[in-house]
Amino acid sequence: MLAKPAGSIPDGADLIFEPKWDGFRCLVFRDGDDVVLQSRSSKPLNRYFPEMVERLTKGLPDGVVLDGELVVGRDGRLDFDALSERIHPAASRVTMLAETTPATFVAFDVLQVPSGEVLEEPGVKRRQILEELVAGTDAVSLTPATQDAGLAREWFTLFEGAGLDGVIGKPAQGPYTPDKRTMLKYKHSRTADCVVAGIRWYKDTEPGTAVGSLLLGLYDDKGTLHSVGVVGSFPAERRRELAAELAYLIPDGAEGHPWTGEIAEGTRVPGEINRWRSAQAEWVPFRLERVVEVGYEHTEGGYPGRFRHTAQFKRWRPDRVPSSCDYSQLEEPARYDLDAVLRGEVRTRE
Repeated sequence: MLAKPAGSIPDGADLIFEPKWDGFRCLVFRDGDDVVLQSRSSKPLNRYFPEMVERLTKGLPDGVVLDGELVVGRDGRLDFDALSERIHPAASRVTMLAETTPATFVAFDVLQVPSGEVLEEPGVKRRQILEELVAGTDAVSLTPATQDAGLAREWFTLFEGAGLDGVIGKPAQGPYTPDKRTMLKYKHSRTADCVVAGIRWYKDTEPGTAVGSLLLGLYDDKGTLHSVGVVGSFPAERRRELAAELAYLIPDGAEGHPWTGEIAEGTRVPGEINRWRSAQAEWVPFRLERVVEVGYEHTEGGYPGRFRHTAQFKRWRPDRVPSSCDYSQLEEPARYDLDAVLRGEVRTRE
């Protein structure tokens, strides 16, 4: 059951509001002695979360199917980086991480109970079934839920401080609808002015003819420029226009560029080698002269961090100089305790 973007949280809508968790969407199937963790793309996740398989085997009755999110909490907030590290090819590493950064399964819907499927039950009834099903077990955590739009708006603001992504609105009287976007998602959205530090050419085109993405940078408090993400998703015609419009920034772009040659220790650079990428991703450095305003939802990686998702192009900022584009623009939500979110409390951390 999927969600589509929506504007502000409405009053008077017949919706169940829940926090939007920032983790791996996961279905849990309990069948006899077997438990299967299945990703949104139908891939098995058992190998990477053995501690959850053990916990769910002990804590869930046979014949249950739950919908929820796998998350990792650290220092009182969600840690998506730590969660991503759990997907590792080495069994020894998986075992170690299961002990040092254990996951939690946050349940927010139920598809089947021991007596049969409940997909056709309305949302309020499924919520009641879910509450009764997980009562008394520590195998899963139950997401908070409310039909009070005012409280949902408080959650939207406060729970971000625990690393959550916004709020979901689920039809209170509607059935569970697999593969259909019948839920609504209300996500945080902000803007920042970033240095355009380079580009990648669009795939399957001749270099120099179409821009694939703009590489974005922000300066830290020591004056080091860090890679914070990209802007992409341009229409085909705009990609070609940008290739011509920005070509003047390429000559001498690599000369003295902070992401080429001798790179300062601790600098975030684009296309770094990691467990998913065995070679540096190719990109073209620019002279640091252009500034762009982008929209973003979420950051990750602490300080200096980066945008979690691809940023959205808003407008060029010819009135700003690149050196003025620093991390001070990024809003830092008030800290909020993750355990309090799981209890549905509205209280900031001291």
